Amino acid sequence: MQSFNKTIAVSLVLAVMFATSSFTVNMHFCCNELVDIAVFTKAKVCDKAMDTQDNSSKECSLEKKGCCDNKSFVKEGSDNFQKNSFKTENQNLVFLHTFFYTYVNLFEGLEQNIIPFRDYDPPLIPKDFQVLHEVYLI
Repeated sequence: MQSFNKTIAVSLVLAVMFATSSFTVNMHFCCNELVDIAVFTKAKVCDKAMDTQDNSSKECSLEKKGCCDNKSFVKEGSDNFQKNSFKTENQNLVFLHTFFYTYVNLFEGLEQNIIPFRDYDPPLIPKDFQVLHEVYLI
């Protein structure tokens, strides 16, 4: 249960961090194929290494000027969180103090299991009183 709570807390922190951060993804396409992708930096343009590859499309080649294309995806972070003021009164402080004190002490257990009657023997029963008085539990 404790690991589940930690997992949920970490995932919520990551969700808030992702929602408030902004980043840019740059992509470079040549002949409608993705050549390079970069996050936070510019994507590298295609070089003459693609010139040696066999193009399946005859109308798209590196010599054409309009064949390569750069595209960007911009994710802007939001900064519209409500800032709440936390005003406390004396009654609220007493309640919070009592609540946290009780909650912390709730999970403090004994280090070992203490059995107060471990060293005492049970009383000796000289006669079986149920048989003697013929009283049986049914």
